[in-house]
Amino acid sequence: MSFSIGERVTRKSYNHDLLFRIASITGDTAILHGEDIRLAADASLDDLVHIKETDLAKRKQKGKEQEELSYRLFRQDYQLMKEKREYQSGDGYQHTAGFFQLPARVLHVDGDRTYLRKCTELYNRVGLQVNGVHVHEKEMPHEIGSLVDRIQPNIIVITGHDAFSRNKGQKNDLRAYRHSRYFAETVEVIRQKNPRLDELVIFAGACQSHFESLIRAGANFASSPSRINIHALDPVYIAAKIAYTPFMEKISVWDALRNTLTGEKGMGGVETRGLLRTGMPYIPEEDDGD
Repeated sequence: MSFSIGERVTRKSYNHDLLFRIASITGDTAILHGEDIRLAADASLDDLVHIKETDLAKRKQKGKEQEELSYRLFRQDYQLMKEKREYQSGDGYQHTAGFFQLPARVLHVDGDRTYLRKCTELYNRVGLQVNGVHVHEKEMPHEIGSLVDRIQPNIIVITGHDAFSRNKGQKNDLRAYRHSRYFAETVEVIRQKNPRLDELVIFAGACQSHFESLIRAGANFASSPSRINIHALDPVYIAAKIAYTPFMEKISVWDALRNTLTGEKGMGGVETRGLLRTGMPYIPEEDDGD
């Protein structure tokens, strides 16, 4: 049976549990990337099965339903935050229309072009401007410094693919992880430039990443405490929660995670202040006329 790069497949040895794209083929071995989750895996070609179009359509429909549910929950949360900003004053509620907002700058560095495109679409959908850059995970520690200097972001997402292999070591051994070491090194480079967690907020990690090393390196939020898979879009919801929370308010870890598709088993972090700054009065741009 022949296979080609980009094909969707499942694995017989895992009872066809996850849908993958074939990223590369070397000899009789394929490198697989999760279609909806940030997992990278090796597999022999003998273990792969072409997915039927009907099965592919069902999996895609189920995935879209899950994504839409998470998006609706985020929109509800966002609407509550917006109403609070518009009406709350010092000792009661008072309408304060006519304000302006300074949006947070987001830098999203992704090891997967397909995921980067999906995430960029979601950033646009939730109303956030993002600088999205595709960088292979191993190159991230070398590329991140110049990106930070050029873009001057308030939020940085460092993600791509990862995986833990028991054949390579214990859970506390970074050598047992495909890309966790590079994510941690990237965070360390960023924190050398800005060590303040409430001024520059970082999410780092992918599926099964070494959560502890990413937090120790200086990430505010990271994956994966229980070494489980995370959804490709989860980092966007973390970034959006931070971007739309006023800077005078703290974000509990649970509040940051509750609208994600993965939840607290796949991600964790530390209390962090929001980054939204609101000012007034709003001065509309003048119409120069004819």
